[in-house]
Amino acid sequence: MILSADPALLGAGLALLAYLGALLPAAPERRWPLQLLFTAWMLHALVLLAGAGAWASQAEGLRLGFAPVLSFTVWLVLAVHGVESRFVPMPNVRRALALAGALAVALAWAFPGEVRAVAHSRWAPMHWVLGLTSYGLFGAAVLHAVLLDTADSRLRNKSAGPASSPGLPLMKLERLTFRFVEAGFVVLTLALWLGLQSESAWRWDRKSLLSVLGWATFAALIVGRLWRGWRGRQATRWLYAGSVLLLLAYVGTRFVYEVILQRPPA
Repeated sequence: MILSADPALLGAGLALLAYLGALLPAAPERRWPLQLLFTAWMLHALVLLAGAGAWASQAEGLRLGFAPVLSFTVWLVLAVHGVESRFVPMPNVRRALALAGALAVALAWAFPGEVRAVAHSRWAPMHWVLGLTSYGLFGAAVLHAVLLDTADSRLRNKSAGPASSPGLPLMKLERLTFRFVEAGFVVLTLALWLGLQSESAWRWDRKSLLSVLGWATFAALIVGRLWRGWRGRQATRWLYAGSVLLLLAYVGTRFVYEVILQRPPA
Protein backbone atom coordinates (compact mmCIF):
# COMPACT_ATOMS: atom_id res chain seq x y z
CA MET A 1 0.00 0.00 0.00
CA ILE A 2 1.08 3.61 -0.63
CA LEU A 3 0.59 4.57 3.02
CA SER A 4 3.00 1.89 4.21
CA ALA A 5 5.64 2.66 1.60
CA ASP A 6 9.15 3.73 2.53
CA PRO A 7 9.00 7.55 2.93
CA ALA A 8 12.25 7.92 1.00
CA LEU A 9 10.89 5.90 -1.94
CA LEU A 10 7.62 7.81 -1.83
CA GLY A 11 9.51 11.11 -1.83
CA ALA A 12 11.66 9.94 -4.73
CA GLY A 13 8.55 9.01 -6.70
CA LEU A 14 6.96 12.42 -6.06
CA ALA A 15 10.20 14.21 -6.96
CA LEU A 16 10.41 12.22 -10.19
CA LEU A 17 6.82 13.13 -11.10
CA ALA A 18 7.48 16.81 -10.36
CA TYR A 19 10.64 16.81 -12.49
CA LEU A 20 8.74 15.16 -15.34
CA GLY A 21 6.03 17.80 -15.00
CA ALA A 22 8.65 20.55 -15.21
CA LEU A 23 9.83 18.97 -18.46
CA LEU A 24 6.57 19.77 -20.22
CA PRO A 25 6.71 22.53 -22.84
CA ALA A 26 5.22 25.85 -21.79
CA ALA A 27 5.23 29.48 -22.86
CA PRO A 28 8.04 31.57 -21.31
CA GLU A 29 5.59 33.68 -19.30
CA ARG A 30 4.10 30.62 -17.57
CA ARG A 31 5.30 30.21 -14.00
CA TRP A 32 4.05 26.70 -13.23
CA PRO A 33 7.03 24.86 -14.81
CA LEU A 34 9.48 26.74 -12.57
CA GLN A 35 7.23 26.15 -9.57
CA LEU A 36 7.18 22.44 -10.38
CA LEU A 37 10.97 22.46 -10.77
CA PHE A 38 11.35 24.10 -7.35
CA THR A 39 8.92 21.59 -5.80
CA ALA A 40 10.90 18.73 -7.35
CA TRP A 41 14.15 20.22 -6.02
CA MET A 42 12.70 20.44 -2.48
CA LEU A 43 11.44 16.85 -2.61
CA HIS A 44 14.83 15.80 -3.99
CA ALA A 45 16.48 17.48 -0.99
CA LEU A 46 14.27 15.55 1.45
CA VAL A 47 15.14 12.29 -0.30
CA LEU A 48 18.86 13.08 -0.04
CA LEU A 49 18.52 13.91 3.65
CA ALA A 50 16.67 10.67 4.29
CA GLY A 51 19.31 8.75 2.36
CA ALA A 52 22.07 10.37 4.40
CA GLY A 53 20.52 8.99 7.56
CA ALA A 54 19.44 12.42 8.83
CA TRP A 55 16.02 11.01 9.78
CA ALA A 56 17.14 7.51 10.71
CA SER A 57 18.87 7.18 14.04
CA GLN A 58 20.03 3.68 13.20
CA ALA A 59 21.96 4.89 10.14
CA GLU A 60 24.96 6.99 11.02
CA GLY A 61 26.83 7.97 7.91
CA LEU A 62 26.25 8.89 4.31
CA ARG A 63 24.50 6.93 1.59
CA LEU A 64 27.35 6.30 -0.82
CA GLY A 65 27.36 4.92 -4.33
CA PHE A 66 27.63 6.19 -7.88
CA ALA A 67 23.91 7.06 -8.15
CA PRO A 68 23.49 8.85 -4.77
CA VAL A 69 26.60 10.96 -5.46
CA LEU A 70 25.39 11.75 -8.96
CA SER A 71 21.97 12.62 -7.53
CA PHE A 72 23.53 14.99 -4.98
CA THR A 73 25.65 16.60 -7.71
CA VAL A 74 22.60 17.31 -9.88
CA TRP A 75 20.74 18.66 -6.84
CA LEU A 76 23.62 21.06 -6.14
CA VAL A 77 23.66 22.23 -9.77
CA LEU A 78 19.94 22.96 -9.48
CA ALA A 79 20.56 24.82 -6.23
CA VAL A 80 23.24 26.97 -7.86
CA HIS A 81 20.94 27.67 -10.81
CA GLY A 82 18.11 28.61 -8.44
CA VAL A 83 20.26 31.20 -6.68
CA GLU A 84 21.81 32.47 -9.90
CA SER A 85 18.47 32.83 -11.69
CA ARG A 86 17.43 35.38 -9.09
CA PHE A 87 20.05 37.72 -10.50
CA VAL A 88 20.65 36.42 -14.02
CA PRO A 89 17.58 34.91 -15.73
CA MET A 90 18.40 31.79 -17.76
CA PRO A 91 15.00 30.44 -18.86
CA ASN A 92 16.27 28.14 -21.62
CA VAL A 93 17.89 25.64 -19.24
CA ARG A 94 14.72 24.72 -17.33
CA ARG A 95 13.89 21.58 -19.33
CA ALA A 96 17.51 20.36 -19.40
CA LEU A 97 17.74 20.71 -15.62
CA ALA A 98 14.38 18.98 -15.12
CA LEU A 99 15.55 16.07 -17.29
CA ALA A 100 18.83 15.83 -15.37
CA GLY A 101 16.93 15.87 -12.08
CA ALA A 102 14.52 13.16 -13.22
CA LEU A 103 17.34 10.90 -14.42
CA ALA A 104 19.33 11.46 -11.21
CA VAL A 105 16.38 10.60 -8.96
CA ALA A 106 15.51 7.54 -11.06
CA LEU A 107 19.11 6.27 -10.98
CA ALA A 108 19.37 6.76 -7.21
CA TRP A 109 16.06 4.93 -6.85
CA ALA A 110 17.30 1.99 -8.92
CA PHE A 111 20.82 1.94 -7.41
CA PRO A 112 20.49 3.24 -3.81
CA GLY A 113 24.04 2.41 -2.77
CA GLU A 114 24.73 1.78 0.91
CA VAL A 115 24.93 3.77 4.14
CA ARG A 116 28.52 3.80 5.35
CA ALA A 117 30.34 5.61 8.12
CA VAL A 118 32.85 8.12 6.74
CA ALA A 119 34.64 8.97 9.98
CA HIS A 120 37.95 7.24 9.20
CA SER A 121 39.54 10.24 10.89
CA ARG A 122 38.49 13.65 12.16
CA TRP A 123 39.10 15.01 8.64
CA ALA A 124 37.08 12.41 6.74
CA PRO A 125 33.57 13.96 7.04
CA MET A 126 34.81 17.35 5.85
CA HIS A 127 36.77 15.64 3.06
CA TRP A 128 33.55 14.04 1.81
CA VAL A 129 31.47 17.22 2.13
CA LEU A 130 34.04 19.28 0.23
CA GLY A 131 34.45 16.58 -2.42
CA LEU A 132 30.70 16.46 -3.07
CA THR A 133 30.53 20.26 -3.12
CA SER A 134 33.29 20.41 -5.73
CA TYR A 135 31.25 18.01 -7.89
CA GLY A 136 28.34 20.43 -7.74
CA LEU A 137 30.46 23.48 -8.56
CA PHE A 138 32.12 21.80 -11.53
CA GLY A 139 28.70 20.55 -12.64
CA ALA A 140 27.47 24.16 -12.65
CA ALA A 141 30.58 25.15 -14.61
CA VAL A 142 29.87 22.45 -17.21
CA LEU A 143 26.26 23.65 -17.56
CA HIS A 144 27.51 27.18 -18.25
CA ALA A 145 30.20 25.90 -20.61
CA VAL A 146 27.58 24.05 -22.69
CA LEU A 147 25.55 27.26 -22.90
CA LEU A 148 28.71 29.17 -23.82
CA ASP A 149 29.66 26.73 -26.59
CA THR A 150 26.08 26.69 -27.92
CA ALA A 151 25.88 30.49 -28.02
CA ASP A 152 29.33 30.73 -29.60
CA SER A 153 28.40 28.16 -32.25
CA ARG A 154 25.19 30.00 -33.11
CA LEU A 155 27.06 33.26 -33.31
CA ARG A 156 29.64 31.76 -35.66
CA ASN A 157 26.84 30.35 -37.82
CA LYS A 158 25.04 33.71 -37.69
CA SER A 159 21.91 32.04 -36.38
CA ALA A 160 21.84 33.64 -32.94
CA GLY A 161 18.69 35.43 -32.02
CA PRO A 162 16.74 36.58 -28.99
CA ALA A 163 14.81 33.33 -28.80
CA SER A 164 17.87 31.07 -29.01
CA SER A 165 20.35 32.95 -26.83
CA PRO A 166 20.94 31.76 -23.25
CA GLY A 167 19.94 35.22 -22.01
CA LEU A 168 23.48 36.43 -21.27
CA PRO A 169 26.21 38.21 -23.24
CA LEU A 170 29.01 35.83 -24.18
CA MET A 171 31.64 37.63 -22.10
CA LYS A 172 29.48 37.57 -18.98
CA LEU A 173 28.60 33.92 -19.52
CA GLU A 174 32.29 33.08 -19.91
CA ARG A 175 33.17 34.92 -16.70
CA LEU A 176 30.46 33.04 -14.80
CA THR A 177 31.66 29.73 -16.20
CA PHE A 178 35.18 30.18 -14.95
CA ARG A 179 34.14 31.65 -11.62
CA PHE A 180 32.57 28.26 -10.97
CA VAL A 181 35.74 26.55 -12.19
CA GLU A 182 37.88 28.60 -9.81
CA ALA A 183 35.53 28.01 -6.86
CA GLY A 184 35.38 24.28 -7.62
CA PHE A 185 39.17 24.12 -7.88
CA VAL A 186 39.62 25.73 -4.45
CA VAL A 187 37.09 23.36 -2.86
CA LEU A 188 38.59 20.31 -4.61
CA THR A 189 42.08 21.32 -3.46
CA LEU A 190 40.88 21.51 0.14
CA ALA A 191 39.10 18.15 -0.22
CA LEU A 192 42.25 16.45 -1.54
CA TRP A 193 44.41 18.07 1.12
CA LEU A 194 42.09 16.85 3.89
CA GLY A 195 42.09 13.40 2.29
CA LEU A 196 45.87 13.34 2.51
CA GLN A 197 45.68 14.13 6.23
CA SER A 198 43.98 10.79 6.82
CA GLU A 199 46.64 8.23 6.01
CA SER A 200 44.35 5.31 6.90
CA ALA A 201 41.67 6.46 4.42
CA TRP A 202 43.88 7.73 1.60
CA ARG A 203 45.15 5.16 -0.87
CA TRP A 204 46.68 5.63 -4.29
CA ASP A 205 43.98 3.63 -6.02
CA ARG A 206 42.13 4.44 -9.26
CA LYS A 207 39.82 6.89 -7.49
CA SER A 208 42.68 8.84 -5.95
CA LEU A 209 44.72 8.84 -9.16
CA LEU A 210 41.80 10.07 -11.30
CA SER A 211 40.97 12.73 -8.70
CA VAL A 212 44.52 14.07 -8.79
CA LEU A 213 44.55 13.96 -12.61
CA GLY A 214 41.28 15.92 -12.63
CA TRP A 215 42.76 18.44 -10.19
CA ALA A 216 45.86 18.81 -12.41
CA THR A 217 43.65 19.36 -15.48
CA PHE A 218 41.72 22.14 -13.76
CA ALA A 219 44.99 23.65 -12.54
CA ALA A 220 46.32 23.64 -16.11
CA LEU A 221 43.09 25.29 -17.30
CA ILE A 222 43.35 28.10 -14.74
CA VAL A 223 47.05 28.65 -15.48
CA GLY A 224 46.38 28.55 -19.22
CA ARG A 225 43.67 31.20 -18.93
CA LEU A 226 45.86 33.46 -16.79
CA TRP A 227 49.14 33.11 -18.70
CA ARG A 228 48.12 32.05 -22.20
CA GLY A 229 44.72 33.67 -22.49
CA TRP A 230 42.80 30.47 -23.23
CA ARG A 231 39.20 31.22 -24.14
CA GLY A 232 36.23 29.74 -25.92
CA ARG A 233 36.32 26.13 -27.00
CA GLN A 234 39.99 25.70 -26.11
CA ALA A 235 39.16 26.46 -22.48
CA THR A 236 35.89 24.52 -22.34
CA ARG A 237 37.59 21.38 -23.69
CA TRP A 238 39.91 21.44 -20.68
CA LEU A 239 36.89 21.95 -18.43
CA TYR A 240 35.09 18.96 -19.95
CA ALA A 241 38.22 16.79 -19.69
CA GLY A 242 38.77 17.65 -16.02
CA SER A 243 35.09 17.09 -15.23
CA VAL A 244 35.11 13.67 -16.91
CA LEU A 245 38.21 12.64 -14.94
CA LEU A 246 36.62 13.83 -11.70
CA LEU A 247 33.37 12.05 -12.52
CA LEU A 248 35.21 8.82 -13.31
CA ALA A 249 37.18 9.10 -10.07
CA TYR A 250 34.23 8.22 -7.84
CA VAL A 251 31.06 7.81 -9.89
CA GLY A 252 32.78 5.76 -12.60
CA THR A 253 34.71 3.60 -10.16
CA ARG A 254 31.64 2.87 -8.04
CA PHE A 255 29.58 2.16 -11.16
CA VAL A 256 32.03 -0.54 -12.18
CA TYR A 257 31.89 -2.17 -8.73
CA GLU A 258 28.14 -1.81 -8.14
CA VAL A 259 26.72 -2.54 -11.59
CA ILE A 260 29.32 -4.46 -13.58
CA LEU A 261 31.22 -6.41 -10.89
CA GLN A 262 28.31 -6.35 -8.40
CA ARG A 263 30.54 -6.39 -5.36
CA PRO A 264 31.68 -3.83 -2.76
CA PRO A 265 34.78 -1.76 -3.59
CA ALA A 266 38.07 -3.32 -2.57
